[in-house]
Amino acid sequence: MKPLCGPRALAALFAAGLAFAAPAQAETTLRIGTVLAPGDPMGQGLDKFAAEVAEATGGEVQVDIFHNSQLGDTTEMLDQARAGANVGTVTDVARLSSFVPSLAIMSAPFLFETYEDADKFALSEPYMAWGEELTDKAGLVMLASNWYQGPRHALTQKPITGPEDLSGVRMRTIGAPVWIETIRAMGAEPTPIAWGEVYSALQLGTIDAAEAQPTAIKGAKLYEVIKNVTKTGHIQLVTALVVSADSWNELTPEQQEIVRDLAVENGRYASGLTIELGEQALEDVAASGVTVSEVDLAPFKEAASSVYQLLELEKEAAIVNDVLSK
Repeated sequence: MKPLCGPRALAALFAAGLAFAAPAQAETTLRIGTVLAPGDPMGQGLDKFAAEVAEATGGEVQVDIFHNSQLGDTTEMLDQARAGANVGTVTDVARLSSFVPSLAIMSAPFLFETYEDADKFALSEPYMAWGEELTDKAGLVMLASNWYQGPRHALTQKPITGPEDLSGVRMRTIGAPVWIETIRAMGAEPTPIAWGEVYSALQLGTIDAAEAQPTAIKGAKLYEVIKNVTKTGHIQLVTALVVSADSWNELTPEQQEIVRDLAVENGRYASGLTIELGEQALEDVAASGVTVSEVDLAPFKEAASSVYQLLELEKEAAIVNDVLSK
């Protein structure tokens, strides 16, 4: 009686059975967008993060980076992520305070004196608990909240020496309550618009002023459409790398640990670039003909102190000071 199949056929069937029983690990991709340019410290940090994740996971996790608002404005990307889309972004933490109000403290005025202070608090137990609450309430996972973009300064058409000089000035800011109320307390009229529209809005006179960190002023070429940069440093822009919880849950626990660790590590790398390149960026802005000036911060600090009570952030401020042993 002849066998049903020959030796080669049996070997092929055996190999196919093994392949079916133990499939190779499928590749998982995370898509992360930013409104900033590739040359910005955040853009450089994200590119480095993507390369290191691929290497550390043996290519099982790929991170695709989209610069210059390719996936939309920050708010649009967050909305996509909340809807379950495979989208992440680097965002100021205050945008997330509509889900977890305590998170607004990361963008509170004149709070963090150094990047090291912000980095320490971003890894503290109270802050991590707010992050878990964000996942439960909004379907967003914060991989790391130590991506520092620098001090925000006032960009105006006229010189600024105190809050009174900002009266009636329409100043673009981020559309979160702590940003809006900080700008209002400093004397200006807060005007939230998308970052990608700031250049044209200043050029056309739709807004009178803006506020931004040094590397972004240079990267977005805002020096072409403003005349003065006043170094108010009213908010230290500490941002978070956020992804959709649905996308995050596709990773194994081991992969998640690798991605989180590299997100923190590259947050520090990008922040170091921010600090290193910030002063040079302001020198370049000044060289373009824009007046860059120091200012007495005391009146601005006094004016902005009302924001804590207005937004009920006094408890959170006390937590920050406790963590930092102030």
